[in-house]
Amino acid sequence: MKFGIFYELIALKPHDNAAVIRSYKEALEQIKFAEQMGFEYVWETEHHFLEKFSYSAAPELFLTAVAQNTSKIRIGHGAVLLTMNHPVRVAERAAVLDILSDGRLEFGTARGVTEAELGGFMIEPEDSRPMWEEALRMIPPMWMNDRFEWNGRFFKVPPRNVIPKPVQQPHPPLWVAATTPPTFEMAGRMGLGVLSFSLTAPGQSEKAVVAYREAIRNAEPVGAKINNQVAAFTTAVCMEDDAEARRIGSFSAAAYAEGSRQIYTQWSKSETGWKGWFGRETLTEAEITPEAMDKLCDDGVVCVGDPEHCIRIIKRWEELGVDQIMCLVQAGRITHQQAMKSIENFGKYVIPYFKRRSGEQTAAAPQ
Repeated sequence: MKFGIFYELIALKPHDNAAVIRSYKEALEQIKFAEQMGFEYVWETEHHFLEKFSYSAAPELFLTAVAQNTSKIRIGHGAVLLTMNHPVRVAERAAVLDILSDGRLEFGTARGVTEAELGGFMIEPEDSRPMWEEALRMIPPMWMNDRFEWNGRFFKVPPRNVIPKPVQQPHPPLWVAATTPPTFEMAGRMGLGVLSFSLTAPGQSEKAVVAYREAIRNAEPVGAKINNQVAAFTTAVCMEDDAEARRIGSFSAAAYAEGSRQIYTQWSKSETGWKGWFGRETLTEAEITPEAMDKLCDDGVVCVGDPEHCIRIIKRWEELGVDQIMCLVQAGRITHQQAMKSIENFGKYVIPYFKRRSGEQTAAAPQ
């Protein structure tokens, strides 16, 4: 089992510019500490127009700062939106990031699902998947060849040499964000690693993981190599006292899961479908009962509790065949100090448990 730390760059109330700036500065400090504590990956997503929630509009810039302040942790686009960025610019910026990180880039991709984002760029929802796929198929050849041209449905590029090239050859590992079993299966057929962002219990994801492993056996990869990995996302609060962790997580980390449930309920009941909802404040401020919180924790939808409980939850994901856990520690009403303590407890107790079993060397405790 590998461990990653995941960021949406969430700004707490009052969601003003000062809060946004703090979110960036605190995230950078947390990531530097996470590397010291044994986290192997950092992932940052890309979002646009999602006020009162995520301010992660330029992940390649933030991840460049991360690369310059770290030395070992893998630098993950989790993920770049191929519907809202020209694939040539994506290939160029990703290659530069790979150079500046000394070959640590993990290249995750997505298409975007909210009306706020797709609508803001005047992209029709039904075009998002074929646009994503076309862009993705363009990018590896840009990295591997000195001459590239394309005449597709959404993009046209005359003969050019797209430069610079990434450090990793033939190219960085390729991933796709997924929330449904059909996307898992599609990822397997295309030879892509899966960044699983479905907020479900481990058992509810079993069919998707099985479908992925079956599909990837006969993959026709879009790149030059297959990335046979599944990374699962979870909100994470790890405190030495289980009751304290649940108290902190009840209206912070767990609000992310409850907020997502509320959002999808609104989408399904809206007269205009998913286009009927624009805001996302519910992801950071949704209320949740203690009983509902306990169910999220006990079912493993969120990884919130003391180290022993967190280990049990991650073991369930491991038994399912998941290769990496991506921990969202900067969420809801979680303070910077609480996020740092959670990272520390993962590094002191949780990560060493899994590394000892695999015979790997663990990070040292903080001084």
